Amino acid sequence: MARRSADGQSAQAPDRAEARGRRWAGRVLIRCVLPIVLALLTTPLGTPPRAQDFPRAPVEAVLTAAFEAVLERHLEPVAPPDLGLWSLRGLTALDPALVVEARDGNFRLLPAAAREGPPLAAQRAPLASSGPRAPPSPAAAAADLVAAIAPLIEAAWAASPAIRRAGAEGVLRALFEELFNYLDPYSRYVTAEEAQAARERRVGHAGLGLRLAAGPGGTVRIASVMPGGPAARAGLRAGDRLLAIDGGPVSAADLEDAIKRLGGPEDSLVTLLVARGRRPREVLLVRSPVPPESVSVERSDDILWLRLAGFSNASDEQLAVALADAFGPQQRHPPRGVVLDLRGNRGGLLAQAVAVADLFLPGGEILRTEGRHPDARRIYLAARPELAAGRPVVVLVDGRSASASEVVAAALADRGRAVVVGSTTMGKGLVQLLIPLPDGGELLLSWSRLIAPRGWPIQGLGVMPAVCTSLGAAATEQAIERLVATGEVPMAAALTRHARARVPVPAEEQTALRNACPPAEGREADIAVARLLLHNPQAWHAAVRAAAR
Repeated sequence: MARRSADGQSAQAPDRAEARGRRWAGRVLIRCVLPIVLALLTTPLGTPPRAQDFPRAPVEAVLTAAFEAVLERHLEPVAPPDLGLWSLRGLTALDPALVVEARDGNFRLLPAAAREGPPLAAQRAPLASSGPRAPPSPAAAAADLVAAIAPLIEAAWAASPAIRRAGAEGVLRALFEELFNYLDPYSRYVTAEEAQAARERRVGHAGLGLRLAAGPGGTVRIASVMPGGPAARAGLRAGDRLLAIDGGPVSAADLEDAIKRLGGPEDSLVTLLVARGRRPREVLLVRSPVPPESVSVERSDDILWLRLAGFSNASDEQLAVALADAFGPQQRHPPRGVVLDLRGNRGGLLAQAVAVADLFLPGGEILRTEGRHPDARRIYLAARPELAAGRPVVVLVDGRSASASEVVAAALADRGRAVVVGSTTMGKGLVQLLIPLPDGGELLLSWSRLIAPRGWPIQGLGVMPAVCTSLGAAATEQAIERLVATGEVPMAAALTRHARARVPVPAEEQTALRNACPPAEGREADIAVARLLLHNPQAWHAAVRAAAR
């Protein structure tokens, strides 16, 4: 019998109502919520872009800017149809199942497995300019070319999961890499993230221009102060004790923390409590971009040894300070000579190479650049006072010395200002123009070649030393003995042949010249030869004459 409540209704009525409610809620769950849960469970994290997600407008903007620069400024002329085909072949590098070809005046995108079947996409290629008609401007030609190839890139995106996984940035990188495989080895596309990192390396970081080191008794000392930086302008010196940063004490036990606290946003303020002797004082500094330290200085054997690791935006200033300290009027006993060590220096800013060479030359030509675009043809002349007081200079190079390093070595050797010692250098003699792109990236575009003062090209040849150390210890020793005893330079004939080379230098001639002193890593003999030359003026002058003859 059913139980009844006080109001006389059956107790089973609310149970049936609750059951109906649960069944209704279950149906809602199945119809509405469950599909969402299943979708979440079946959708993998990091789903690649869909075919319809191709970012056509940004890709077209980057390609148009880049192609205009290539057509107008690249060292070698290139026809738009070739430019388009070479770029499209980057798609096949991302997905070998695709094929790109030019046939009957059309660009065609096809599956590799069915090359004779219908294409996935086809588009009329722009015509190469010929005949009496004036060619279109680089901007118009670039726009026409991008309009022709963008549909094929979009079709490849739709057809290929591999290309979609690469993303827009990966597609652009592949297109440019394949293009520059045909044009030259040094032009390249730089992503926005890479471009920002490169700018920071060139300019330096925001800081105070000082380095810290642990001192005795757990103290923190200023190890060095960069000339021209905020610390130097405030009168801080190496050896000063650092007691606090913005009121917070520092200790040698937590030196890393102190170093981090010195850095901060550009133009921000920081208060240092420093002590020289027994008197502490507060110094208010403004953080500013601090270029990387690229110069190391040492004086030994009555020689100024300058090691230049790279060419940043303040390399010439750092070298100028070192030379002024060594040869300035306040110096009673200046060194007998200078060794400029450029071994392993892969180059950097061309303007800095010219400025560094200018520090050692009393005037005259440093470098010429030649290219297809009128703005690429320039002559660089020495214009600053010579800071080494006319003292003999030896430049050390090796097979890794490149670009800006080669500019300095070539200028000082051709102008009879220095003896180059080591091995033949890398031979990177093309200048890259930096083109900003709409995506925040950059295009480094080869647009001119470097020509030494005597007219020979650096590209492919490199700088040949007057005293070669890469032929082995015995050959180096014999060369030095002949140089000291008779003034004879074994490399003289090869140097003369090298200086007579002109663009274009045949590949076999490049090989023959480079084999006269094969590229190699720097070695201890370089230091010994430099020391001997600077302590033997007659040998130094004989080697200089052989290189500049």
